[in-house]
Amino acid sequence: MDFGQSEFDRLLFFEHARKDAEAAYAKNPQDAENLTSWAGALLELSQFQNRADSVKFVKDAVSKLEEALEINPRKHDALWCLGNAHTSHAFFLEDIEAAKPHFAKARQCFQLALDEDPDNQLYVKSLELSSKAPELHVEIHRQIANQTAASRGSSSLNTKVSKKKKNSDMKYDILGWVILAVGIIAWVGMAKSHVPHPPPR
Repeated sequence: MDFGQSEFDRLLFFEHARKDAEAAYAKNPQDAENLTSWAGALLELSQFQNRADSVKFVKDAVSKLEEALEINPRKHDALWCLGNAHTSHAFFLEDIEAAKPHFAKARQCFQLALDEDPDNQLYVKSLELSSKAPELHVEIHRQIANQTAASRGSSSLNTKVSKKKKNSDMKYDILGWVILAVGIIAWVGMAKSHVPHPPPR
């Protein structure tokens, strides 16, 4: 995947954030805020990977978020981020039946986040959109299948390299809306974690 300068900058930013969170975890594994930020960075980094590695990054993020929620079960931003992680995982799966449990978990997480912070409009919107996610999944994967079939039909005109690039670009375009939501929470988490602490007296 070719990166523009802004994508490359984002990749470097979230890779740096991931390393910072990993170092902070070594010093204090009970910091739920750090675990949430770490998961947000992993979710952002997942979009720069191939499908198999993307799923690994998402699963790692889920693990960090579950750990944060063991420390603080009412941490609404971790619940919301966990909902986004399950949504991302579902969209990486081609089979809707395999994706449905992830969509159900996502919806549950969004509801729990909203229960903890009822005035948060982002949580309200996420819960609303989660009910439409399974049908969007079916439509997206149908379009991918149609595009793949069409590109196979014209394979004599294309090289293998250009077909791989087209399929890869299509996958990243379609999953972009999912990653946008994840990016918001990751950015908020990073912003919170990088607020300078007052100097010691």
